[in-house]
Amino acid sequence: MLQLRVSSMISNSPYILVLDCDMYCNDQSSARQAMCCHLDPKLSPSLAFVQFPQKFHNISSNDIYDSLIRSAFTTVWEGMDGLDGPVLSGTGFSMKRVALYGTSIQDDTNLTELRQTFGYSDEFIKSLSQKYKPNISNGHDSLAAILREAQLLASCQFENQTKWGEEVGFLYHSVCEDVLTGYNLHCKGWTSILCLPSKPQFLGSSITNLNDLLVQNTRCAAGLVDIGISKFCPFLYGPLKTSFLQNICYAELSFFPFYFLPVWCFATIPQLCLFNGIPLYPEVSSSFFIVFAFIFLSALSKHLWEVMSTGGSIRTWSNEQRIWMIKSVTSYLYGSLDAIMKRFGMRKASFSPTNKVSDSDRVKLYQMGKFDFRISKAVLTSMVTLVVLNMAAFIAGVARVIVFGNWEKLLMQVLLSLYILIMGSPVFQGMIVRKDRGRIPYSITLFSVVLAMVILNLGSVVLLY
Repeated sequence: MLQLRVSSMISNSPYILVLDCDMYCNDQSSARQAMCCHLDPKLSPSLAFVQFPQKFHNISSNDIYDSLIRSAFTTVWEGMDGLDGPVLSGTGFSMKRVALYGTSIQDDTNLTELRQTFGYSDEFIKSLSQKYKPNISNGHDSLAAILREAQLLASCQFENQTKWGEEVGFLYHSVCEDVLTGYNLHCKGWTSILCLPSKPQFLGSSITNLNDLLVQNTRCAAGLVDIGISKFCPFLYGPLKTSFLQNICYAELSFFPFYFLPVWCFATIPQLCLFNGIPLYPEVSSSFFIVFAFIFLSALSKHLWEVMSTGGSIRTWSNEQRIWMIKSVTSYLYGSLDAIMKRFGMRKASFSPTNKVSDSDRVKLYQMGKFDFRISKAVLTSMVTLVVLNMAAFIAGVARVIVFGNWEKLLMQVLLSLYILIMGSPVFQGMIVRKDRGRIPYSITLFSVVLAMVILNLGSVVLLY
């Protein structure tokens, strides 16, 4: 936010380019690409920002962490581009300055109100006028005055008792301030555009280890749920302020982390029933079996079609499926709990920045297509426990089918456990096969096995007695 204010004293450009610290310009025509949209007479009056997709220079051929973020930029963002525009994505966008300010000075504007909104800097308030030009000259006094004003604007105390972060600039109500700010702009009637030149306009460094991926997604999940359970909840805040479909897109995005609920249920309940020989789905001979099988296969097929239609492969599809499951049982769970606890005052807000420094050992594992399991013990234990639980249930289910021959009743649960085991194969490799530094520690494996056995026994007590 301070860069926004300080830049008004230096250039006061009507347009602002925002990039992450690890991104660089990859095409000298990037400014022209953005300005073609901003200066279009049909688009310009309501256009707040031009969003470029995030592209990275260090993606491996086997992108095991889905660092490309294909689903967001080639499916969701392009779909929203057909409505009021894509989500503000934190980096790689060209923003109209007046959209963040919300206003420009008119001759009859009340100065007291402007100070209450923008702070007690008369020079900054002057910069809100479209006619304002920074007074930068070679004179020592002029430069010294600008420097003093810039130092004032850069201080955190400058925002006290103003509307910065509340109504002006990027909003502070969520750690996903980019999504919230973009949503608020759309609700105010602004639009956005996704610019997709053939050549990437900006390139950055992607995540190359599992720990950074889960830390980043936990923070994002917490921020999105923050929006969903705040006064900016799309079901309450936006219905009368933006189009129905655009609002539904933001609602889905805000509550997306709650996927952890069905994923945890699908990873445990059918398996506990299978372990104890309790059928949960219709028999194969039942007509309802076709309905359940169709829903499951159609969901997988839809995702596969999206991947293939955007230039991906079956390996891309499997990587996205696997990492989505991992994030659902870890990042989405912990991020959602973090947001809920903050809402009830049980936890203070925090921000964990994504690590931008590459570790050669971790990068080597990523390039080889091997997961780096040097992550939080609590997160790793939940992953390993679920895989062990599914293995035990699968073995017990296959044994029951062989011994008792009731395959029609248990087939669907056996196949579900098999699917989870296939997606969890890197976890098995980390537990048993691998000997490198990125493997799963023996202590975590042993503890997870014991925890899985406890869960299975407790499940047996609940289901059978």
